[in-house]
Amino acid sequence: MPAAVPEAAPGWRRWLAPAVSVLLFVVVAAVLHHVLGSYRLHDVLQELRAIPARALAGAALLTAGSYTMLTLYDWLGIRYIEKPVSYARTALTSFIAYAFGHNLSLAAFTGAAVRYRMYSSEGLTAVDVATIVSLCALTTALGVSMLAGSALLLAAPGAAALHLGHAGSRLIGVALLGWVLAYVAWSSRAREPVLLGSWALRPPGARIALAQVVVSVVDLSLSAGVLYLLLPASATSDFVSFAGIYAVAVVGGIASQVPGGLGVFEAILLLALPQVPPPQLLGALLAYRGVYYLAPLTLAALALAVQELIRQRPRLGRAAGVADTLLAPVAPQLIGVLVFVAGTILLISGATPALDARLGKLTEVVPLPLLEVSHLAGSVVGVGLLILARALFRRVAAAYHLTFWLLVAGIVASLGKGLDIEEAAYLSLVLLVMWLARRAFHRPSTIMSQRFTPVWVASVAIIVALTLWVGWLSARHVPYSGDLWWSFGLHGHAPRVLRASLVVLVVLAAFLAAQLLAPAPPAPHDPASVDLDRARQVIARADASLANAALAGDKRLLFHPVGDAFLMYQVSGASWIALGDPVGAAERDEELVWNFRELVDRRGARTVFYQVSSRSLPLYLDLGLSLLKLGEEARVPLADFSLDGSARADLRQSRRRAERDGATFEVVPPDGVAAILPRLRQISDAWLADKATAEKGFSLGAFSERYVAEFPVAIVRAEGDIVAFANLWPTVTREELSVDLMRFGPDAPRGTMDYLFIKLMLWGRSEGYRWFNLGMAPLSGLENRALAPLWHRMGSFLFRHGESFYNFEGLRRYKDKFEPVWEPRYLASAGGLHLPRVLLDVSTLISGGLKELITK
Repeated sequence: MPAAVPEAAPGWRRWLAPAVSVLLFVVVAAVLHHVLGSYRLHDVLQELRAIPARALAGAALLTAGSYTMLTLYDWLGIRYIEKPVSYARTALTSFIAYAFGHNLSLAAFTGAAVRYRMYSSEGLTAVDVATIVSLCALTTALGVSMLAGSALLLAAPGAAALHLGHAGSRLIGVALLGWVLAYVAWSSRAREPVLLGSWALRPPGARIALAQVVVSVVDLSLSAGVLYLLLPASATSDFVSFAGIYAVAVVGGIASQVPGGLGVFEAILLLALPQVPPPQLLGALLAYRGVYYLAPLTLAALALAVQELIRQRPRLGRAAGVADTLLAPVAPQLIGVLVFVAGTILLISGATPALDARLGKLTEVVPLPLLEVSHLAGSVVGVGLLILARALFRRVAAAYHLTFWLLVAGIVASLGKGLDIEEAAYLSLVLLVMWLARRAFHRPSTIMSQRFTPVWVASVAIIVALTLWVGWLSARHVPYSGDLWWSFGLHGHAPRVLRASLVVLVVLAAFLAAQLLAPAPPAPHDPASVDLDRARQVIARADASLANAALAGDKRLLFHPVGDAFLMYQVSGASWIALGDPVGAAERDEELVWNFRELVDRRGARTVFYQVSSRSLPLYLDLGLSLLKLGEEARVPLADFSLDGSARADLRQSRRRAERDGATFEVVPPDGVAAILPRLRQISDAWLADKATAEKGFSLGAFSERYVAEFPVAIVRAEGDIVAFANLWPTVTREELSVDLMRFGPDAPRGTMDYLFIKLMLWGRSEGYRWFNLGMAPLSGLENRALAPLWHRMGSFLFRHGESFYNFEGLRRYKDKFEPVWEPRYLASAGGLHLPRVLLDVSTLISGGLKELITK
């Protein structure tokens, strides 16, 4: 029996890395607080306003150049995997991925997910996209090493601030430059791949390697130049040294996993550039964040808006189709980032004083009480947007409606608290984009059912902590007293910050309490007869024969509230494992998998989808799961299946040989199976004894009278006696036919199973079925090439050389003689360090160990 449902699986490890990020941010805030001990926020803002327009224009041009170079990262990856993707498609994908990924460090944007959604329309596989992402990361590492190594080798002034020493700087600089030269030399001369953790890197060749170095150095030099231009000329050192220090700060920001490297990047530069007055450096850094981060994000938002406008104007025809293919699949995730950034802007704005000139104009038309309410409302809206952004990622309809009105309230509050026109313009853009993409938010799930991931909790905590620190920094010149809480005035910034901070913390505490006090979902139960009756009604409309596995009775069923779709799963260890894609109405798939994910999250367990098709991979990526290819499934098209032609000579011979031995074929309908069950039981028991094995489960059926009698049974007789059988998995829609149990007795003629397959396909064709499913060829189709994951390398090796373990390649050859269409099948799970445990849980559930998992 499967393991009992755990009340709570130990999930503290998932919180470890986010907790470290929060702790690191606290340390960084302490460093910034110390450095800025004698300065006020007003000094920083004054330096920001002093930056000349010419410097801002130059920084904008360099930003455009940097993002252009970033598109070449992906283009080199496309060249590396040798796939035909146009530069225009590559450039748009790269720009969207980097513009959003720079602003929010979430797995959906820093990993392969966003690229997979956009590249999949070009026929790229999950491994192709993972290869591109890995090569982009390697290209970045080469550029950082070149710039940092050059700066350290030249003993940049920042090296002393980093406590590296003259000799230490040169030693590290030589090491960094040395590995870059070694990489280029290896790429040019080597023929064998090298192992990098769980990846195998094929030498890319001299052209790509040199291009990686040049492109990354130019890109990082341009992005460093953005900040360099924004600093006063009197405050900067030579550019080479500055670029090296900038590269080190970039690495620190990425490694911290803090959203956008916020605070970490700034702290490293403050320590490494002691000759630059902190207000000037922070003022330049604020401008840099606006030009290099927020401006591209705004352009990406405009691209989304244009895409939705094109998509909603059918007369534009082909352009609408192209735009829909490119951006529509990622619209909810990108809008989620836009809303998160909008919430951050509102919170930071509420923690900083309004411009005096604008306040003066505002008071001419807005009374003081309305100004105070607007300031408080802006902060409340900000924290609300941080919370709702998570539900927008999950396409929740209620989150869309609430976010829409919160953005409207945020626009009014931005104007009412200080005429923040720029802030209101950004919120208006986000509102427009979200309204245009409103059809993407269709899930009826409730907002309170959305479980926050550790990374998201850490991101919200960091933003709120930053807001509180900025508010304290802006008002620390005002001595605290109890009267501040009740002080109201046109220039009463400190009291407003105090009240807003309290309200933000209260709103967050209330939301956290509501999450903790929410009732736990009902415990899942093994299916009763009423569940199987409901399942039969859904299965009658299913196109995939695997849906029949639900009737085995060994899996739990999660039904859609409407009742026209379900998902079958079981629990093993700390893993909740769903079998296949959802069954039933296709429009319910998304809601069902999210419901399952949320149910599992509430139980503190791991979400796993086993044996899923490529059709739904973007959906599993939306859940934050990683993909593992299990093998390929063989499906034979039956419309043209026959035994004619030289390619089918072996099949004709197998059929004639079996018939000479007295074999006959028959399909017994379900109402006739009861009469032959005793004989089928004898054959099954003899087969199990001969194979020295026991019944399996989950993805395989187990012999029981009730289960076998559910389906038609194909039998082979020899001299009138039943010697072999297979229970059929039919589909009422006649889309697919398959078999589950295939067993034969000791007196079955030689070649009986070949004969059974041949006759079944001919029978299926005559009955009007479109496909015959031969099942998976495990480990088939795993790629053994550039940057292939460890699982693919191991699986490919076993497939080619694992005859003593299982004849993988022979099974593939056997199925190939039926000329099937091969379709990949995947496992979607948390991946990473959890993968070995997940595989063990799946194999335990099937009850045959890892070999049975592989040989399914």
